[in-house]
Amino acid sequence: MLDWLNSTAATVLGEPASWAELLGFATGLACVVLVVRQHVANWPVGILNVLLLMVTFWTGGLYADANLQIVYVVLGFYGWWQWTRGRSDGPVRRTVRSEWVGLAIGGVAATGVMWWLLDVYTDSTVPFADAVTTALSLVATYGQCRKLIENWWFWIVADLIYIPLYFYKHFNLTGVLYVVFLGLSILGLRSWYADHRRRLEFHAGLTTRPASGTEAASGTAAASGTAAASATETTSVVESASATEPVSA
Repeated sequence: MLDWLNSTAATVLGEPASWAELLGFATGLACVVLVVRQHVANWPVGILNVLLLMVTFWTGGLYADANLQIVYVVLGFYGWWQWTRGRSDGPVRRTVRSEWVGLAIGGVAATGVMWWLLDVYTDSTVPFADAVTTALSLVATYGQCRKLIENWWFWIVADLIYIPLYFYKHFNLTGVLYVVFLGLSILGLRSWYADHRRRLEFHAGLTTRPASGTEAASGTAAASGTAAASATETTSVVESASATEPVSA
């Protein structure tokens, strides 16, 4: 199976793209579209995406990114549980000061530790870039789990570093994917801000139209019921994201 995933599926911009990278492209794109729409299915699709990208990154020597995918799987199931159980399937919200402090301290500490580990214990040629993008992605994924609007800013910054990094490592298809991710992240930020603004206006009596986050709650519940039924029938298969994230992003 691994041999097939690492085999060449296509040539993109003069560089070979493996099946793992190609399938990672498709699932990653689907995942981010679902996140923008606040659909609970983004989590199972994302889990599949990070498992595929884990193979790609390890093969290319992006060790922190590869190991990050394991964390993404755990966070993916956590986020899926949060949204399905109704803890984070309601309206999006702003990040409060205490969360900003925690995210900043955690992000800087994670970057420092991973940078040192990659520089000392691996043959990584891009230890700092690998470390900082990994830390940004972890912070962004946490914010996504909690439906914090500012999670999109972290994804945008991470994508701006990921794009040249992946082209440098000859992952041209993944580089193109992250260009698309960047655009979708900007759309996601605008969409979540608008949703938050409509909700505030609705509660203030300035509009009779509720925010889509309120409407999404019932839709999410229905979708999660369908997803749960499907998961029961296919317990041997892990459906996935990303980002990140991711992905990843």
